[in-house]
Amino acid sequence: MRALLQRVTRAGVRVEGEEIASIGPGLLVFLGVAQGDGRAEADWLADRTAGLRIFADADGRMNLDLARAGGEILLVSQFTLYGDCRRGRRPGFERAAAPALAEELYEYFLDRLRAKGLKVSSGRFAADMEVSLVNDGPVTFLLEYPQKSL
Repeated sequence: MRALLQRVTRAGVRVEGEEIASIGPGLLVFLGVAQGDGRAEADWLADRTAGLRIFADADGRMNLDLARAGGEILLVSQFTLYGDCRRGRRPGFERAAAPALAEELYEYFLDRLRAKGLKVSSGRFAADMEVSLVNDGPVTFLLEYPQKSL
């Protein structure tokens, strides 16, 4: 399971021209689910996402986690995080989870973040979305649950 975290001053998602979610300062999280992923991976990733100290304190140092910074999360599903571009010109997506598993774990991840008391908005799973953001910093991190051999 992979999560691409971008610290943002604002972000939003539109589907078919309608804004379905938006946040102010916080994290835009793109979540990719791989074959073989389960709740253990989602739990680890949710804990890490919520606990990372990547927001500025009064001295301008990355020292605050999302809750202490008063930030929000916008969660967007993104199977292309498992796109393999090593060969040819068209990415392969063999490692990406099937949609049913990916959606189940996406919803579980969303629930885990909310259970931590965080304000979380989300895109629409499997929809063609327009995502807008203003990256703050820019600050971007790729989190990945330790790899398993396939």
